Amino acid sequence: MDPLLISTASGLRSRMESLDMLANNIANGSTGGYKADREFYSLYTAPEAADSVPGADALPVIEKNWIDFSQGELRATGNPLDLALSGKGFFVVQGPAGPLYTRDGSFQLSPAGLLVTAGGLAVRDAGGGTIALSTSAASPVEITREGEVRQDGEVAGRIGLVDFADPAALEKQGRGYFRLADANARPVAPAAVEVNQGKLENSNVSATEAAVRLVTVMRQFEMLQKVAALDSDMNRKALEEVAKV
Repeated sequence: MDPLLISTASGLRSRMESLDMLANNIANGSTGGYKADREFYSLYTAPEAADSVPGADALPVIEKNWIDFSQGELRATGNPLDLALSGKGFFVVQGPAGPLYTRDGSFQLSPAGLLVTAGGLAVRDAGGGTIALSTSAASPVEITREGEVRQDGEVAGRIGLVDFADPAALEKQGRGYFRLADANARPVAPAAVEVNQGKLENSNVSATEAAVRLVTVMRQFEMLQKVAALDSDMNRKALEEVAKV
């Protein structure tokens, strides 16, 4: 296989990965607390080509994806159990195999009166336990900007909030949850985060930006397809000329 076709194939592969990532971002454009995926590009050089002309055999690849943790817009819902964070930090919930982290504060009360996520996972208290509340409509819930939960004039708990020195230590679990990918990473107390009651954080995916990038990637993909077809045609003609000699 000639170098041009190899480079083109590598470019097509990276564009396909970008299309998959953008499609997932667009699909989650209305998912509360969703954080967009981005790509980090690099150039790969095969070991056998290391001593050749620099850059001659470098192939474009997506070295890794990274998560954009930038703040999403807050929207008012009027639901006292809907919570949104302003600033860096995460809610802590009890997952099946340990703590999970999320920016989606669409909480509710379980039949037993526990504060849980829409998926039924218990929201952790700052002390590591759960938060139990009365399910009576006559007992409104008040949550301060510091995360203190009050009901009937009594403190029922404090919303567990954490942050990470390096957000890259987190990976997506699905359904808006994150888990630690680095076993050595440890959560820390958020430096400056506020809890907003009666609000939810929107996805930080910009529909306009995602659409523009999608069109751009598709055009790049089409261009690379044409290059591959042109290279194949050139090789075919070269073989035909050799055969005539």
